[in-house]
Amino acid sequence: MLALFWQQTQEMLVRAHESVQLFSARTAFWVATGIFIAVYLAIIFLEKKLHKTKIALMGAALMLVLHITTQRDAFHDEALGVDWNVIFLLISMMIIIAILRGTGLFEAIAIWAVRVAQGRPFALMAMLNVVTAVLSAFLDNVTTVLLIAPVTIAICRDLKINPVPFLISEALASNIGGTATLIGDPPNIMIASRAQLDFMAFIYHLTPVVILILLLYIGVLRLIWGRALRVSEEDRQRVLALQPKEQIKDPALLRRGLFVLGVVILGFMLHGWLGYEPATVALFGAALLLLLTRENPHHILQEVEWNTIFFFVGLFIVIGGIVKVGLIKLLASWVLQVTEGNLLAMAILILWGSAVLSAFVDNIPYVATMNPLIIEMALNEPAWRGETLQQTLQHPELLPIWWSLALGACLGGNGTYIGASANVIVVGLAERARHKITFVEFFKYGFPIMIGTIVVSMIYLYVRYYWLRWY
Repeated sequence: MLALFWQQTQEMLVRAHESVQLFSARTAFWVATGIFIAVYLAIIFLEKKLHKTKIALMGAALMLVLHITTQRDAFHDEALGVDWNVIFLLISMMIIIAILRGTGLFEAIAIWAVRVAQGRPFALMAMLNVVTAVLSAFLDNVTTVLLIAPVTIAICRDLKINPVPFLISEALASNIGGTATLIGDPPNIMIASRAQLDFMAFIYHLTPVVILILLLYIGVLRLIWGRALRVSEEDRQRVLALQPKEQIKDPALLRRGLFVLGVVILGFMLHGWLGYEPATVALFGAALLLLLTRENPHHILQEVEWNTIFFFVGLFIVIGGIVKVGLIKLLASWVLQVTEGNLLAMAILILWGSAVLSAFVDNIPYVATMNPLIIEMALNEPAWRGETLQQTLQHPELLPIWWSLALGACLGGNGTYIGASANVIVVGLAERARHKITFVEFFKYGFPIMIGTIVVSMIYLYVRYYWLRWY
């Protein structure tokens, strides 16, 4: 009885503590916005003095200490808190990659890739980018860069060339490829769920423009880095003389690791049908592979990019704070209202608004905010009303709005290295290999390419859904 009373008292005190409001709603809005802006400015201008993880965690701590958001919101609320599915997906895949790294697999793949490209740097870059984009469409972009980036670093080490151009271009390619399918990028999964769209709908409507964007992107890479990438003939011949099989250090563990990786990839492709979240699939694979290796888990866990993991945690909490005070909803509502019912203008504004916002905030909470607003708009338009909710949400007049949101949210992540999870992972892996990619350096390449892909997307939306309809 006493224990029950004490438990109820504790719960009451926790609720009372969490309900304390230091600011009015208006003041909280501006404080949260100020913290958010300060965090991003600090990441941009102070990253040589302060590590980005410290900045993100300090911003998260301020959100909590100042009661902008609560600990319950930060750690337990799906809309406002840390996305644990993303966090455990990253940790689990990093464990799998750390174990496979010890087998020599990545070195073997690196030698094979160099031999296929005949040691020519740009041919190698183009090949790796196409592979990254295709894999990102059928796995997810985070998993893909976790697999490709270590291979890239090994290749560049063997050829004695700077891996930074390769890594930045692969991060951008992963977001382009992930846009093509329902499972390639989390925003697409969220849109498909709320709009009741199936896998083939994304293939039919988004894959054509993604293929066009990818082809143009490879051409742009040729202009940016084609002449800058140079390798000495001596290094090229030395690497071409190597044999991939000679790089394998532990064949038995490699066979087990590839089997587990195959199971995980199959699980990713079937996770919706199986009823598992991607993190569950990855965690099962990581646990199974840990059991199959004799190495001390302490050494394997040291290989996890904990700086990157806690950067994500801090960033999720900061973003949750501005979502809670209504900043994202305010911006999303403005995008919908300013068009005054003009569907073409609405599609274009949602495309550009989603792209610019997704370059600076996580596109997951942004899409989570936009989805119900678009649904509400559909339900309030009598001309779109169908016999079922699915018919209403997939009305021909509304479909371009969904595709605008998907293209803007997914491609917009290329604007900065904070805009997409895959970008953050690549920057973290580069830093671990002692090749620092600054915010400004990524922005210098990523933002113009993001603008270009959104221009192509805008032309595609206009021609396919509006111009052709008029003719």
